[in-house]
Amino acid sequence: MISYNPKSWISLIFRSYSHNVMAKLRPVLIFLLIYTTICCYVILGLLKLHEQNFESTIAVHSLLGIVLGLFLVFRTNSAYDRWWEGRKQWGSLVNNCRSLALKMNAFLPTSDDENRLFFEHMISNFAVALKDHLRNQINVNHFQGFSPVMISEFKLKSHIPNHILKLSYLRLNELYKSKIISGDQLFLADKELKAFSDILGGCERIKNTPIPHSYSMYIKKFIFLFIITLPFGFVTTTGYLTIPIVLIISTVMFTVELIAEEIEDPFGNDTNDLPTDSLAKKIKENVNEIFWHN
Repeated sequence: MISYNPKSWISLIFRSYSHNVMAKLRPVLIFLLIYTTICCYVILGLLKLHEQNFESTIAVHSLLGIVLGLFLVFRTNSAYDRWWEGRKQWGSLVNNCRSLALKMNAFLPTSDDENRLFFEHMISNFAVALKDHLRNQINVNHFQGFSPVMISEFKLKSHIPNHILKLSYLRLNELYKSKIISGDQLFLADKELKAFSDILGGCERIKNTPIPHSYSMYIKKFIFLFIITLPFGFVTTTGYLTIPIVLIISTVMFTVELIAEEIEDPFGNDTNDLPTDSLAKKIKENVNEIFWHN
């Protein structure tokens, strides 16, 4: 995710991200440049319709533009809602990781290094596992504090975050049976682990429920038809200025759609995706400090 100053107009206008967007749009803009130039040449240079009192009109495109604008607003808002929902889920994860670490730090004896290390590693590794699980690229060798035996065990699992929660629940139950923690303490710790499961499910819901295919398909068709017919609405009025006009309008519409496509899945590695790497790192640092820097 990009860090920026929203009050700095100059840096935002010339930011490198704009160049990345233009790089993605370059092929389609080159096509539109050639297409619009040919349309202008045929209508103005060969047919000379502007000399025959033939006037094009933008009335149809004005009406279609209003409808298309509403579609794009809904598309962008829907994508942003998914991005913001993902951010809220990860904000809850940060809070619940701290809360569970604080509770286990208070519940466990200070001399019980084994269980303290276990929960420190499980809490930190859950955040890492969730981040990688949402990107479909889990590497268990990057987990903190796991023995080679545990690494081999995790490699056999298809859902690593679930397995981490399973091991955490099993260890909590062992602590309760051994009377290291009380029933009330077990209940308090269970609330945090249940919240982990809820956050996992919420993130998977966002990840696995894309914008409906028909909606995404038709909005792209509408943009294409609007842009491809746009030169005919301007050409006899603006002449060869139609070329930059079409390119500017196309850039605006395609950019809005590109941004919506990027943020509708907020857990990847795109420029505007959530900073899950830094959040997982923050969780690890906070949990370590809670357990070992009393």
